[in-house]
Amino acid sequence: MLTLSLFLIPLIAGLVLLNIKNKSLASSISLVVSFIQIAVFVYAFSVFKDNSALLTFDKPWLSDFAIRFHLGLDGLSLVMVGLTVVLVAIILLAIKNLNYENIPRLLGLILLTEAALVGVFSAKDIFLFYFFFELALVPVYLIANFWGGENSSKITFKMFVYTVFGSLFMLISFVLLYMRGQSADIESIKVTVSLLPNLIKQILFWGLLLAFSIKMPIFPFHTWLPDAYSKSPTPATMLLSGLLSKMGVYGLIRILLPFAPSGVQMYGEIIIILAVVGLVYGSIIAIKQNEIKRLIAYSSFAHMGLMAGAVLTLSVTGLQGAIFQMVAHGFNAVGLFYIAKIIFDKTGSRSLTTLGGMTQSAPVLTVMFMVVLLGSVALPLTNGFVGEFLMLKAVFDFNHVIGIVAGLSVVFGAVYMLRFFQKTMYGPSNDSTINITDIGAKEMMVLVPIVIVVLLTGVFPNLILDISGSFVNSLGVLNK
Repeated sequence: MLTLSLFLIPLIAGLVLLNIKNKSLASSISLVVSFIQIAVFVYAFSVFKDNSALLTFDKPWLSDFAIRFHLGLDGLSLVMVGLTVVLVAIILLAIKNLNYENIPRLLGLILLTEAALVGVFSAKDIFLFYFFFELALVPVYLIANFWGGENSSKITFKMFVYTVFGSLFMLISFVLLYMRGQSADIESIKVTVSLLPNLIKQILFWGLLLAFSIKMPIFPFHTWLPDAYSKSPTPATMLLSGLLSKMGVYGLIRILLPFAPSGVQMYGEIIIILAVVGLVYGSIIAIKQNEIKRLIAYSSFAHMGLMAGAVLTLSVTGLQGAIFQMVAHGFNAVGLFYIAKIIFDKTGSRSLTTLGGMTQSAPVLTVMFMVVLLGSVALPLTNGFVGEFLMLKAVFDFNHVIGIVAGLSVVFGAVYMLRFFQKTMYGPSNDSTINITDIGAKEMMVLVPIVIVVLLTGVFPNLILDISGSFVNSLGVLNK
């Protein structure tokens, strides 16, 4: 029932907020709901090892077709649901400091996104997984479309078409699986998938890979990302980069690896090469960016490539690194996009060529920015280091040459992120930066939790790795 509660609480609250007009009331409701979610998650975490039955909900959904409304939490799901409830709470806090019209509906759509994400990360039925996978995009599409800037309709439609097109192949794959085995249960399919004909296995691999590759995205399916991230309003960008992109990596781990292991073994090296090409390409493009949000967008694209490559090494180290990095990148990306919004609100500019010298007027912002940035460039004792080290080790062990090329991302990442920091915080002040004020308590309420996570999980990575390890070690398709 706890998992069902984590789904129903934001769902009901989101629907209520869509019909409220009072901004203050809506804001209060959304924050109360987010903190209730965190409390429920903490309780779920506390009973995870001793009473897992409390974390399962299983009832008939479409009885005639043996499709069930089956939710549950294992080590992987627990990590991802935890990431979701905490980041959504941070995003809701951030919105209190941002000026948007029709705040109640915006908050309602964010909570509906949270409900769908909890569904994705806890679904134990393939059609339920597909339903939530598609549903999660709808409120984010509406946020990006109605609260976006210039050309938002065109850009968000491109994003929508891309991802729905990819998901169509996932649906085809799921229908094939169901027709062959008359079961939609994920655990049951894992047992029987080895009996499928080779042609079906091939279709499964490519269909699922395409769907998840577009969602992350990885090279060469990334063309929707730069505009979607840079032109969408900050709440949508936070959701896309911090959470929705993780659905793709989660799908690789939860669905692709156990459903199509032979395809991963046969074609894995090719996909890893493409992922690393995207990693290096994204990093180089990020170095050349002068617009802050596009720089962060290409940085996110690069990170997703390394996560995908690590997963496809079929190693415990690679999966542990990718799962940890999903959490680390989620917090780092949300922090960076929020800082980009603060800079824009204070200066009216997102161009690195027109900024500089902000540290003189905003020393607290400078410190917050530096910590989040160091996490992003994988400095030891920050969250980014743990995941990146494990992923690079996995790729290097898989293929030394590919691993060395992937290792260039550490250098490139330091270049574009430190350039970002230097161009905004240091150098001479100008008309747009000389009279700015430092961040206050409202902004600190958003940034301090992110900074704490960056440092805490960097120093104590087993807070996450011990939980995810229970899932990874049970995944039978990995190379030992």
